[in-house]
Amino acid sequence: MTVSSKMNSVSRQSVLSRLGPGGLFYAANKILAVVGKDEERWRSKNEGALFKRWKRATSVEAKAPAAAPTPAPAQPSDLLKFLAINALELSAPASDALLKSRSSEWFQLSGHPGSLAPAGPGTVWKRRAAGDHPAHNPERDAYEALAACPHMRSAIPRYYRELEYGGENFIELQDLLHGFRDPYVMDVKMGTRTFLEEEVSNARARHDLYEKMVRLDPNAPTEAEHAARAVTKLRYMQFREHCSSSAEQGFRIEAVKVPGQPPLTDLQKVREPEKLTATIAHFLGNDERVRLAITTRLREIRSMFEKSEFFRQHEIVGSSIFIIYDNERVGAWLIDFGKTRRVPDDIKITHREPWQQGNHEEGFLYGLDRLINTIEKAKLPEAAEPDVSR
Repeated sequence: MTVSSKMNSVSRQSVLSRLGPGGLFYAANKILAVVGKDEERWRSKNEGALFKRWKRATSVEAKAPAAAPTPAPAQPSDLLKFLAINALELSAPASDALLKSRSSEWFQLSGHPGSLAPAGPGTVWKRRAAGDHPAHNPERDAYEALAACPHMRSAIPRYYRELEYGGENFIELQDLLHGFRDPYVMDVKMGTRTFLEEEVSNARARHDLYEKMVRLDPNAPTEAEHAARAVTKLRYMQFREHCSSSAEQGFRIEAVKVPGQPPLTDLQKVREPEKLTATIAHFLGNDERVRLAITTRLREIRSMFEKSEFFRQHEIVGSSIFIIYDNERVGAWLIDFGKTRRVPDDIKITHREPWQQGNHEEGFLYGLDRLINTIEKAKLPEAAEPDVSR
């Protein structure tokens, strides 16, 4: 991943000293100048589907994509910064300045504020979920297994390693936004069930969950629940799924970011099919090439998912599909595996059947089918903005 193994400590120090104070942080923020080289770390012959490239045409009739633009020659100072970053021992912790930065839009849209930190050019650190034991890290285990799976490794961010810093455990992943310029971004939570079966195994009715339910919808509790002023965890979680499009459509839009506008992060209650379609149309902007590239990529992911032995043996709860595009490329990846669990050997799941306690179905492929269909239908009215009000 780095050239550090080829450089001794004297040469590393020489490069860093020439950058001067603060050079590491500056170099990390400027490394996009040589993005072409950095991308090669995770692009290979078998991962050609990672990015779909095109050159936007002035008319929809233009069909053939042009070759990717050639990056401008890097100046010596850019090369120096690039070498300085790659000369760092990645087994050492990132600088405090990098770890404290939260400027990347991916961190805001991914739904995990405070759990992600930039680690260097093209990578991020993701904190282990609270409550996970060091010997039981489902997200790490999922990424390691998927990275070794020939059907799935190009459908996820590149996984690098697990590490400890400041008494906390992280995994290091590819920064999916790295190399995109002023991108459009959409985070879609997948599945009809986004909670684990073990989370709702306790049948005790709780007053705090009743109060939460009433705040969201005073008419949601039954007469018996109103009388008891309590609901079970299962009842509350299923109520929450029905507040969004998850229960009916198998997916919900967590957030959308388009250039020049603030992120839309309060979309969880957009559940009517026409409003979902309008929100996606707003994201696509009626760009037919983008629509075709995204649907093609999502069909690839669906095909890889269906061929994967890992997904035949695991329930994929609370995972997302992260979609990005700019003027030259489009990408889509599966992210978030903190709630991925292996199912019992005697259980066979389809990822499409309705969930019942004990069958471990989560509706991931059911939702992916409908997400693809919704993107295919999404189209903005001429000279009109979508109505995504709730």
